[in-house]
Amino acid sequence: MEIVLFEVNRASIFDDKEFSEIHGFMRGNDFIEVICGCTSQKYGDSVGRLRVYETGVFEIDCDCCPGCPEIAPTLFFTKVLLFPSAGKLSPDEFEKHSLRQGPRNWKNHVWVTDTTNGKKVPLTKTPLLRYYKEQSTESDGSKGQQQRRSVHRDEFVLCSLCNKHRRFQLRTKEECKIHHDASTNKSWTCFEIGLTCDVEEERECRRASRGCPIKILCKGCTSCVCFGCRMCRFSDCECRACVDFTRNA
Repeated sequence: MEIVLFEVNRASIFDDKEFSEIHGFMRGNDFIEVICGCTSQKYGDSVGRLRVYETGVFEIDCDCCPGCPEIAPTLFFTKVLLFPSAGKLSPDEFEKHSLRQGPRNWKNHVWVTDTTNGKKVPLTKTPLLRYYKEQSTESDGSKGQQQRRSVHRDEFVLCSLCNKHRRFQLRTKEECKIHHDASTNKSWTCFEIGLTCDVEEERECRRASRGCPIKILCKGCTSCVCFGCRMCRFSDCECRACVDFTRNA
């Protein structure tokens, strides 16, 4: 198997021989990376890239579908703002994002592939978990969860040219403004967020997950639906929703 190495300038705590038979193995200065996945009986496999740091932190970039909003959320807002770490998921969040049903246990449900036989191997049966420091990862994951929790669920806007749904995450006032302008523009197109109409649309099963902190497949509740606040209403906008909110605020 060919092993891809990032530039390494110092000794690493990781032993390449331990991971040479894991699909997608790469090594960097202070981390290793492998291809991982989690399987939903209803929706199939969600694949990602698991990065294990020397500090014990586990992070996953999700590749479940083209343009997954979890790996590159800013792609849906602007091609100017770039936050490379915005799409990192903890293993627990990745398990939830895969829409896997049943009890949560990411150590058993997140898997890697053995290149010798092509079989999926749970993390508990690999040497990867030896480098996992629960306190570090949980702390990092909790921070990520707090960043993702919001009363504003993800929204979708249809492109006027290709009629495809494009996801908008509403985590900041600027992101709310970009979605607001798109939703009120009848001639809005994919090009305005740096996409082309050739980019595949999210699968319907993925669109069902809109970032509710209470329920993965929530159709709208008081925890994720906002009817107007200072973050999603704008005093310089003349639409009815913004005008009414500004008058009554």
